[in-house]
Amino acid sequence: MSEAFDALIVGAGPTGLATGIELKRRGVRAVLLDKGCVVNSIYNYPTNLVFFTTPELLEIGNIPMTSLNEKPTRTEALKYYRRVAEHYKIDIRQYERVETISGEDNAFVVTSRDARSCPHVYHARKIVLATGYYDVPNRLGVPGEDLPKVLHYYKEPHPYYNHDVLVVGAKNSAAIAALELHWTGARVTLVHRGGAIHRNVKYWIKPNIENRIKSGEIKAYFHTVVKEVHPDSVILGTPEGDITLPNDFVFAMTGYSPDLDFLGALGITLDLETKRPYTNPDTLESQRPGIFLAGVIVAGMHTNEIFIENGRFHGEKIAEAIAAACG
Repeated sequence: MSEAFDALIVGAGPTGLATGIELKRRGVRAVLLDKGCVVNSIYNYPTNLVFFTTPELLEIGNIPMTSLNEKPTRTEALKYYRRVAEHYKIDIRQYERVETISGEDNAFVVTSRDARSCPHVYHARKIVLATGYYDVPNRLGVPGEDLPKVLHYYKEPHPYYNHDVLVVGAKNSAAIAALELHWTGARVTLVHRGGAIHRNVKYWIKPNIENRIKSGEIKAYFHTVVKEVHPDSVILGTPEGDITLPNDFVFAMTGYSPDLDFLGALGITLDLETKRPYTNPDTLESQRPGIFLAGVIVAGMHTNEIFIENGRFHGEKIAEAIAAACG
């Protein structure tokens, strides 16, 4: 059994939701598929995360977002996006992974598999890819990286109390993880290949982590890389030579990348240097007719160029183009 839609959106993050809303406003029948839950990336953010932006810059669908404080929390954002999805009655299929996209403009065929491993087939005139970049962590590329104790996502510190924990990185996610782990009683070591905590770390976080390092509460090795990970230790390459530290867990907070293999398999043309997909700037349609790109994947490897604050506006451009084509 199959279903037919004017448009199928891959990804139910803020940008995917915004696109779905704009399509519905224009009378375009659309469905959203996500291999996780609604706004899955935000769900995977640290439990106690506070956004750096203000509530109005996270809004979609002209629905106001309220926050108890000046900056919203992860919990408030999750509640907000649930409310928006419910208000507009967006057709979202959660925990359904897209497996293949074949066919051509006005006659695409999408196959997927849901959480019960049941297959599904969709026919769609247009495809929108709003898959974000949070699902593909940048790997360390060292022996032992695939051990269960090596983690690329940080949620909360409690399970790591009274353990030796290595945090790799020096940007916001690494600094927040290192501080929370330290406050919860983990023995924290921070490693970074650069010479200092990154200059763009949030202004209320940066002096805190720097002071913990200066006092010796958090041990830091700069100009240092992880060379090997073992079940009970890690080997670091420092300017003074290799050292071995006892270790129970490694948080590799080294960033994330778009799923370029997925884009390539769909015939999406990428710039060789930046990996930025070629798109029509007015419609965000890719060089494969009928497939549109929304959100951070438009920026290729320059993932710091597009956030919820500006990616949410991609939906209007795309919806106008699809509505004109399907009308």
